[in-house]
Amino acid sequence: MPEISFVLVNPLYDGNVGFAARVLKNFGFSRLVLVDPCALGDDAIARAAHARDVLDSAERLSFAEVYERSDLLIAATGEVSKTICQSMRMPYFSPREIREQIRDLDGRISILFGRENWGLNNEEIRKSDVICTIPSSPDYPILNLSHAVAVVAYELANLPRGDYLLASREEMDHLYRHIDSYLDLIHHPDFKRGNTMLMMRRIFSRARLTAREASTLHGLMRRSEWHVRGGNNEEENQE
Repeated sequence: MPEISFVLVNPLYDGNVGFAARVLKNFGFSRLVLVDPCALGDDAIARAAHARDVLDSAERLSFAEVYERSDLLIAATGEVSKTICQSMRMPYFSPREIREQIRDLDGRISILFGRENWGLNNEEIRKSDVICTIPSSPDYPILNLSHAVAVVAYELANLPRGDYLLASREEMDHLYRHIDSYLDLIHHPDFKRGNTMLMMRRIFSRARLTAREASTLHGLMRRSEWHVRGGNNEEENQE
């Protein structure tokens, strides 16, 4: 199975952090990451119960560090777009659908959970590869932080050992930078750039590229760039 970390971004209440540690251990997970957390005191320890080891071993990282080391970054959010014209939070998947997407993968996956009062911000959502939301009642759709962690952990428990190695974050970022420069070459309108790049991230994240596949896309773009710049057949045949 992939290496899955559950990342709590700026949690406000230490009791929720303790409960999150507890439910992770309930379902066989141990990697808890805290980004700018509140102070963890007696309430966190009491709520963690017999998962004190998960709580005590929780890593404290910046969002940038989480991003850089994650081959796939999944944002868990309760607020989703209602139209495909707004790609910030589209497309989105349920935890059960996420399980099917990652079940055969081998790599480092991080799942982000936002602040209790307003969730994840737009930059955190934008940099995420996949959007996950828990189906819930429209009368009260927002779950408590630890409950959301529990639902996702339950759905992802006991994944089989994966053998499909993902392209690394460095490899994917290199691909996105190449696509961005390609858009310059073909004079893609600046006002469409941000949304286009966001959609590229969503598309290729769903495709779950290997390093070889990412390299092939680089090659196709380089050949296209050569033609756009006015290359000739004789030079092409000499490559």
